[in-house]
Amino acid sequence: MELSLNPAWRGAAMAELHPTPSHHSPPALPHPALPATRGQQDSLGTPKNEDLSTLPLPHPPTAHLQPRPHPATTARPRHPPPHAGEGRGKPGGPVPQCRAAPSLGPLQPGPTPPSGPSQRAGPGRCRPPPRRPSPPRVPPLRRGAAILCVCTGYWGGAAHFRLSRGFPSLSRGDLGISAPSPPPSSAARGAGTGLPRPYGLIGRVPAPPPPRVSLASEMAAQVLGKALVSSKWLAEAVKAGRVGAGLRVLDASWYPPQERNARQEFRESHIPGASFFDIEECRDKSSPYDFMLPSEAGFADYVGQLGIGNDTHVVVYDGDKLGTFYAPRAWWMFRVFGHRQVSVLNGGFKNWVKEGHPVTAEVSQPTPAVFKAKLDKSLLKTFEEMMENVGSKRFQVVDSRPEGRFRGTELDQGLESGHIPGAVNIPFQSFLTETGHEKSVEEIQQMFREKKVDLSKPLTITCRKGVTACHIALAAYLCGKPDVSIYDGSWSEWFHRAPPEYKVSEMKRNKA
Repeated sequence: MELSLNPAWRGAAMAELHPTPSHHSPPALPHPALPATRGQQDSLGTPKNEDLSTLPLPHPPTAHLQPRPHPATTARPRHPPPHAGEGRGKPGGPVPQCRAAPSLGPLQPGPTPPSGPSQRAGPGRCRPPPRRPSPPRVPPLRRGAAILCVCTGYWGGAAHFRLSRGFPSLSRGDLGISAPSPPPSSAARGAGTGLPRPYGLIGRVPAPPPPRVSLASEMAAQVLGKALVSSKWLAEAVKAGRVGAGLRVLDASWYPPQERNARQEFRESHIPGASFFDIEECRDKSSPYDFMLPSEAGFADYVGQLGIGNDTHVVVYDGDKLGTFYAPRAWWMFRVFGHRQVSVLNGGFKNWVKEGHPVTAEVSQPTPAVFKAKLDKSLLKTFEEMMENVGSKRFQVVDSRPEGRFRGTELDQGLESGHIPGAVNIPFQSFLTETGHEKSVEEIQQMFREKKVDLSKPLTITCRKGVTACHIALAAYLCGKPDVSIYDGSWSEWFHRAPPEYKVSEMKRNKA
């Protein structure tokens, strides 16, 4: 069967199959399917000087009709070693098994490959395909170093990137490259280089491990801004109408009956959409001590009637003149029953009104929800555990009452005052500013350091009724310590149940 070829295609094919001989190239071999003899021409008009049809063929007779692979993607095979005692390329020796030239597929017009000197000259050696350019080497970088990235091609642009915490990923956005031009075609992109896209520093910068951050600092960064919300944030939520099933606001005010009526004040003025959280109702009424935690079922039923489910974000506040007094107790109650989406309004109702945010006398009627409570015993300490700790000192104890009641130099509402052996005194008012806002994390940490309280170790807070102790639990939470426990019975229970030698009081010593 004879092929009928276009003359232009035939010239390209012959240049590929029979490149111009040179002193660097081995003699050209005839096409295996078209044998010729000395002094004759084959069917394609190519002169032949000798009969080489009997020599071993590097590829089958039909190889010239197979698709031709791209040189950059063709693996370079190894040459087999010459026979023992015979040099490669010597007269009379075996024909070296060099790599077959890429076979010609369906013949199509195209540029004729250059026929310059071979890169590997010498008898018995084959011309290798052009090598793919190596990507540029990138010098090692140090953390904190500055990089100037200049990208060519369609990525275009330059950027200055400051490496402050390593380089886990570099992209156009990280480098500040904006408004990129549309990418060209793949042919234009790889023209002259054989590369799919330009090389640069992107993707070549080694990623060192991130700097080590202490657990306390990492936790502080996560919780700061969640345990406390500002009046501005809550005002925007109220204005946007987000108070509802997903966000509930609770007024947790409580005052001694002879001083103020918290429920009546709520009816007269409160934050729009808020409900009243009565800690007198949400407690263990069978206990002889005030404000003891209710049961799981009792707490779940009470907050469910306020429209609070397990997916509800709760914000609590109170109207005390200090700014915040009972709100941290409600915050801790939600946490001890397994609800973590709870925040305290920083500054309380006092600063809400002072900043000019809206108030209302309209009482909302929330739709009841289902709340599932699960007691977290790690946030709660019992009398027995406190007694055992006096001898073992397994955890630190901080008392949040004023100094006079802690030392026992003044009465506490008719109750003889004093403290648990080994306790440290930090009055809860110390954590509030003059305006009633929570102090900064740095100031709180300094206060703990001055009192030799180690936030990396277990910590329990006590007070008189388990209310102001929650202030210090909130402060420690802001510093990245969420596992602070509360002695719920506090001094009220300790005074009635502990042996006399376990009550430290200057008043008792003075009487003796």
